[in-house]
Amino acid sequence: MSAQPVVRIQTNKGPIRIELDAEKAPVSTENFLNYTSDDFFAKTIFHRVIPGFMIQGGGFTPEMKQKKTADPIKNEADNGLDNKRGTIAMARTQVVDSATSQFFINLTDNDFLNHQGKTPNGYGYAVFGRVIEGMEVVDEIAQVKTGNFGMHQDVPKDTVLIETVTIEE
Repeated sequence: MSAQPVVRIQTNKGPIRIELDAEKAPVSTENFLNYTSDDFFAKTIFHRVIPGFMIQGGGFTPEMKQKKTADPIKNEADNGLDNKRGTIAMARTQVVDSATSQFFINLTDNDFLNHQGKTPNGYGYAVFGRVIEGMEVVDEIAQVKTGNFGMHQDVPKDTVLIETVTIEE
């Protein structure tokens, strides 16, 4: 496997190409590639869109049903990669090592998400790659109208579908 594998996220808004950083984020990269190889992301959605912040996907069907995931992974937020515009990072709960399949793409520099220290509040969110093509698609997704769906907020009113995610050789 290349130290910097590239994946293509094909959405109904267009393609997004992302270079993963297997050197600085080996656990997160392997995790993402495993979900990709298993076709897990196919027909999932970007379920949380907050303009000026990030777009999040990789865990829900268009019907807003959460998909069953593999076990959570170790948080690599202390890897030196920052949550800058165009980076991809692992989404998680308040539990530091709780990331599974969900990821987000930063729409702006979100320095407050960076690793600040080895405490639950300061651990941060692990960046594991960056958009190398298709940032205009990311920005278009960021402009969709959103609302509430059950207990979920910031859900696109019109489905933003992840059709496929593929590993480029």
